[in-house]
Amino acid sequence: MTPTPTPTLPLTTAEALNRDCFCRTLNTERLREQLESDDSLSGMLSDILRTRPNLFSSTVVFISSEMQRQISATVAAIERVATLPGYQVQALSRASSAAQLDHGPRSVCMGYDFHVSAQGPQLIEINTNAGGLLLNVALARAQEACCDELDWAFPSHARRDTLRQSIFDMFASEWQLQRGSLPWRSVVIVDEAPAEQYLAPEFELFRQLFAQHGMRAAIADPSELSWQHGQLMHQGQAVDMVYNRLTDFDLTEPASLPLRQALEARAVVVTPHPRAHALLADKRNLIALSQDELLLAWGASAADRKLLASSIPTTRLVTPERADELWAQRRQLFFKPVAGFGAKAAYRGDKLTKRVWSEILEGDFVAQALVPPSGRMIEMDGMQTDLKFDLRAYAYGGQVQLLAARMYAGQTTNFRTQGGGFAPVIVVPDQVAI
Repeated sequence: MTPTPTPTLPLTTAEALNRDCFCRTLNTERLREQLESDDSLSGMLSDILRTRPNLFSSTVVFISSEMQRQISATVAAIERVATLPGYQVQALSRASSAAQLDHGPRSVCMGYDFHVSAQGPQLIEINTNAGGLLLNVALARAQEACCDELDWAFPSHARRDTLRQSIFDMFASEWQLQRGSLPWRSVVIVDEAPAEQYLAPEFELFRQLFAQHGMRAAIADPSELSWQHGQLMHQGQAVDMVYNRLTDFDLTEPASLPLRQALEARAVVVTPHPRAHALLADKRNLIALSQDELLLAWGASAADRKLLASSIPTTRLVTPERADELWAQRRQLFFKPVAGFGAKAAYRGDKLTKRVWSEILEGDFVAQALVPPSGRMIEMDGMQTDLKFDLRAYAYGGQVQLLAARMYAGQTTNFRTQGGGFAPVIVVPDQVAI
């Protein structure tokens, strides 16, 4: 008997464009204008292309308007749930003393990472210091439609022009939430060895943005800060705000002590802050967010529970008691450290060795139901190449500011793939392609 063939579903407009559109949309000269809008940033694009050749893709990723709507709704639902007392009790019960502090700020530059699936967007992880926002603003403003037929799909210049101002306004809002009407004079962008970070060019873009609004702005390693006479100091001057890019999320490293002391004394506005990481970015929160009975007990609305059930893959804590069960199911799972970042020490279950599995059992990991990433066909040197992509929703206060894609090959995003890197997201109608 001849088996019945599996029916092939028609492609949506976005899927068809991701498969068949090979055009390059990046105007490099326009990108240079965006990145080097200040004399102090002259040569930035040349430096990026020389030292980080795979930071920017030359094309775009397409998604449907319904996918965009669902991503925005999911982000808003998560941040509503994160305000529920029951949710906060469980999240903060395992957090540091610094995370117990609530000085008012919401936390800038939240990043919600999604894979696109036939069931809709699937949340992979949440980040409190998501990098790339200003870089992606510049990238989005440097695109041009590859043909007249797609010109309508690209964002208007007016929309692009409001993004930079909205980013500064986000930081201004953080200041007002903690300091009210007191004058805001200075901000320091802090990361470990900032000049060596892969996204170091973005630090300069933020420094310029603050300076354009009259701020005294600097970039510093945490060891360059000091706690003196009730003030956080940098190069002999008091610091009003710290834009925190550290992956020392609880500020427990010795170099972070002055910053932690200033935070505990409420002497500086720190954003993102340890509390936001504990409430949102610790991957154990994905366990709670994917359990409907817990959300119901905490008082989450039926609409939010339904939305989260459809958009957050089931996540479990890895424990010795579950070792045999999880090992048997490993091909359908992705393993991540609870406080990990940048896909470090994250593993697809079907790639696991016994040695790595033993390391996972000894560490603090979660196991998340595997959601394969979608693909984007591009053309490199005359050859068609199928890359993967994920979507990052940059958000503040539960509102999505910008969607960007990260294109790559391999298990996780890596910025090492030729033709890959950050790519703008273009939203197209939901209709099925012909």
